[in-house]
Amino acid sequence: MTKSTSETWRTTVVLDSNVFVAAGFRPECHAGRIIDAVRAGHLRLVWSEATRRESAHVVRKIPRLRWERFEDLFRNADRVPDALDPDRFDYVPDPEDRKFAALAHAAGAALITQDDDLLAHRSKADVPILTAREFLRYVLGPPDAAG
Repeated sequence: MTKSTSETWRTTVVLDSNVFVAAGFRPECHAGRIIDAVRAGHLRLVWSEATRRESAHVVRKIPRLRWERFEDLFRNADRVPDALDPDRFDYVPDPEDRKFAALAHAAGAALITQDDDLLAHRSKADVPILTAREFLRYVLGPPDAAG
């Protein structure tokens, strides 16, 4: 993980679409715990219209999942304008994933994902790109340390 110049990433997150999918299928998993922390106000989910739109599209494509379960997480106060520079993140092979990296960079947030392309290139990022499990371990410590 690249050390961020700010510790904002410990309380501010960008969630890739696959985090919503994982939490939708298994609310008790690491991704589900992060969703619960956002809902409880312990974590701040920053978003742009482009990232919200993609996440909604992905979740709605899966018959067993309901986007309505996640809509309340996208608070107006935490919206970041879409004037981001995803092309700056051209080391991420999938252009659709670049918007998530650009948003995390703009907000000083951690990007939480299960996407192999993002995880494989995280050493090039100036913000943490972590799996849900890694994020929880960095923020809360090992499971037995959390009490």
